[in-house]
Amino acid sequence: MRIITTLAASTAIAVTGAAATAGGLAPEVMEAPVVMVDTPMAPTGSINSGYVVLGLLAALVLASASDDDDEAAATTTTAE
Repeated sequence: MRIITTLAASTAIAVTGAAATAGGLAPEVMEAPVVMVDTPMAPTGSINSGYVVLGLLAALVLASASDDDDEAAATTTTAE
C-alpha cells in the first residue's frame, strides 16, 4: 500500500508539473496586427469593351458591303 500511495503522489506531482510548463518556456511571439488597406479600383470606361468590338465589326461589315455595291453599280452602268 505504501508503494501505491508513493506512485500516486509522484504521478500527481508529475502531472501538475507538466501542466505548469505546457505552454513551453520560450518567450511569447506577438503577431503583427492585421491592417486592411483599401486600394481604389482602376478607372474603367462606362461601356463594356465587347460592345466596342461589336461596333467595329459592324462598321467593317457595312464598309465592305458599301464597297461591293459601288463596284456592282459601276459595272452595270458601264455595261449599258
